[in-house]
Amino acid sequence: MTTVTIHEAKTHLSRLLSEVETGGEVVIARDQKPIARLVALTPLRPRVFGALKDQARVGPEFFEPLPSDELDAWNGK
Repeated sequence: MTTVTIHEAKTHLSRLLSEVETGGEVVIARDQKPIARLVALTPLRPRVFGALKDQARVGPEFFEPLPSDELDAWNGK
């Protein structure tokens, strides 16, 4: 783990990002007090249509009208 000042982070951002891409971690400090951590994002998996087929069910009550007091709350009344 590398610790840098805000000024160093601004000056060497590209180098720090390269370090993070290879699994490193960078802590950014102000007056030697850590304030932020720079880490790589884990890539999100693409969504697959139908991934929950046969795993999630919606009962018939889902399609019933809302009670009037709840409907009024949704409509801001």
